Amino acid sequence: MKLSFSTTPSSEVPADWLILLLPEGFTLEGEPALLNQALGGLLERLRAQQDFQGKLGELCQIPAPAGIAAQRLLLAGLGPVETLSVRGLNRTLQTAARAITSRATRQVALSLRAVQSANIAPATLTQLAMTAFEIGSEGQDLFRAEKKRHPIEELIVLSPTDANPAELAAAATTGHILGEAVNLARRLVNLPAEEIYPESFALKAVELASGAGIHCEVLDQHALESEKMGSLLAVARGSDRPPRVVILEYRGAPGNGHKVLGLVGKGVTFDSGGLSLKPTDGMLTMKCDMAGAASVLASVVAIARLKLPVNVIGMVGLVENMTGGRAMKLGDVLHSRRGVSIEVQNTDAEGRLVLADVLDLALSRGVDYLVDLATLTGACVVALGEDVVGAMSNNQAWCDRVLGAAQAAGEDAWQLPMFDHYADLIKSDVADIRNVGGRWGGAITAAKFLERFVGDKPWVHLDIAGPAFAAADKPHREGGGTGVMVRTLVELARTM
Repeated sequence: MKLSFSTTPSSEVPADWLILLLPEGFTLEGEPALLNQALGGLLERLRAQQDFQGKLGELCQIPAPAGIAAQRLLLAGLGPVETLSVRGLNRTLQTAARAITSRATRQVALSLRAVQSANIAPATLTQLAMTAFEIGSEGQDLFRAEKKRHPIEELIVLSPTDANPAELAAAATTGHILGEAVNLARRLVNLPAEEIYPESFALKAVELASGAGIHCEVLDQHALESEKMGSLLAVARGSDRPPRVVILEYRGAPGNGHKVLGLVGKGVTFDSGGLSLKPTDGMLTMKCDMAGAASVLASVVAIARLKLPVNVIGMVGLVENMTGGRAMKLGDVLHSRRGVSIEVQNTDAEGRLVLADVLDLALSRGVDYLVDLATLTGACVVALGEDVVGAMSNNQAWCDRVLGAAQAAGEDAWQLPMFDHYADLIKSDVADIRNVGGRWGGAITAAKFLERFVGDKPWVHLDIAGPAFAAADKPHREGGGTGVMVRTLVELARTM
């Protein structure tokens, strides 16, 4: 998508669409007043008749408006100015983008001038807009002959006359890279398991790393056996597809004294449940069980493309959880890389078995802070719903930092407790721990399991089971993979 900037009055910009962002209870001053005059009082009439009030996510489409150069006008509501947030802006911008990309569109003019009163910098608005329009222009219909979404050829940002052009350009570049990263994660999740499996994911990671200046290492079956990653290997045994671990290393702050951020992603490229077989309805979307790995890969690529001055090691554990003759069985005792023995009581609680070995491997590579992402438990969806990420941690200060990055990125996350007594629920009679903790507190007992493999490093576990895959379209969001937490991880890296 090409981007350009203009200080031309909105009414004079020729485009397929003119999009005007307006807060709730907008006044006809400045830009809205000039546009209202050009439209013969249309905005005033819409407001008086309450046909458009500027509520969050509210849209009003006006085809062939008389008095302006654009062929169509779209009014997009921001809600009350005093409560306007990055989350709200993301929602409105993506809603607007999705509203106009159902047909081929050459030029879109987006006016940000009426939002100046919200005390949000034009550069921030530009970045958010670029990201939103990248995301809103791509659907999940990768194999449809007739696409539901069409990319925009050019976005013309109508900026305030006093805005700094260099700042706007830099913000636009950042927004473009973030949008492409989110779309990369979405695309990987949306591809079927016949195309995205451990080997093909690893090959894609090598390709992307090469283009972004990232050192990439792939551990194959033999290397994983040498590393004694018995927990991960046990999950992979039931599949004809051999496992892989991908290690991505970006050194944006070379030299001693710089902390290393470790990002670890669960990459179960298809989860049948193993011998604890899922029902058909529960298995339909299990191509998405590698969403954590997809978000880690996309985030590290974005961090490298943005040339952030930070050191990051990203690791993803890639397996299929299938039901072959060598599949792990209930009652098996697994021997993890860390030396912790694990009794298997449910083969569908496999993600934590993969993460256990990869987290321990990350420690051996010298990370100072850890974040893992996983579509780990249905229990987290029950607790927080489909739109909120669950956060669990062994270090409150580090958790606050991760949650702060999520808020700044406009993504919703909520912390769950990690009281010591939850660890009692995963005690085993035959091994050090078991891989399930019973019916209650399932998201937390899964996190307590992972806690055994992070040592004393500050660590946050993000359970993305709810938000990683959308069951249906919403006005602001396409169904399928969402690219959840990509923006958060990049923002976290930026703060470091």
